[in-house]
Amino acid sequence: MAGKKKSFVLRIDQKTFEALEKWASDEFRSTNGHLEWIIHQALKKTGRYPRNQTPKI
Repeated sequence: MAGKKKSFVLRIDQKTFEALEKWASDEFRSTNGHLEWIIHQALKKTGRYPRNQTPKI
């Protein structure tokens, strides 16, 4: 993702986090990087990014 990144706290239950860690590992990504990818895909799929401002991951 190009540009500055914003940090924030995410509260998530342990079982969900463990499943996310496993999924990230299966995709050879960090947990944080995988969360960014999931969010990017969801925003892209729902048309929430302007077409000319879609960040590259």
